[in-house]
Amino acid sequence: MKILIIGYGKMGKSIEAIARDRGHQIAGTIDLDNYSSLKDTDPATVDVAIEFSQPDAAFENIKCCLEKGIKVLSGTTGWLSRKQDIESLCHQHQGTFFYASNYSIGVNLFFRLNRYLANLIKDYTQYKVEITEIHHTEKKDAPSGTALTLAEDIINANPRIRSWEGQGGESEDKLGIISKRMGTVPGTHIIDYVSDIDQIEIKHEAFSRKGFAIGAVLVAEWLKDRKGILSMQDFLEI
Repeated sequence: MKILIIGYGKMGKSIEAIARDRGHQIAGTIDLDNYSSLKDTDPATVDVAIEFSQPDAAFENIKCCLEKGIKVLSGTTGWLSRKQDIESLCHQHQGTFFYASNYSIGVNLFFRLNRYLANLIKDYTQYKVEITEIHHTEKKDAPSGTALTLAEDIINANPRIRSWEGQGGESEDKLGIISKRMGTVPGTHIIDYVSDIDQIEIKHEAFSRKGFAIGAVLVAEWLKDRKGILSMQDFLEI
């Protein structure tokens, strides 16, 4: 399979190494220093584009791929206010677009555990829930896309919570998210339910970026023969 990598930072390089190990060709790598070459890319030379760039670049990167008829999966967070525009463009061009806030299989199992626990505990009003997310200092967006996915699932399950607020707010109808940036840690997400008498905690801690990169390449392999707007829910149900 021929893979175009858009965003050639640490994640892009990890994806490249895993893709090569799995026998795939790298059709090219796009980064800030050669960004204009994305528009000159011949779609016939690419089976799937994997996009892990920056929040301010993701929309244009994905848009360009869809306009060229290149299947694209994205893991960039912090740009989702324009996701609906991308989905409309995907429909317009009868293209293929896959988005996930996190491609780690472990994190996606953690998403399911979070939904289950949120539904289980929603009627026990003595518990206040809070999310803590820890990432490396180079991460641009806060809260992380993974934390926002976790928050959205909790809010959907619990009618007492209307929205989220940053840095552990105290509003009764809002879910607090504490964002920490330190060192080079790949990512930790903790969900705490605390009452006056006890605490329930679930946690996912990544030890390296390898889990995210492997997941992205596995999705690219699966996406090669599919069309439409797809997500990890579709991928994991197969």
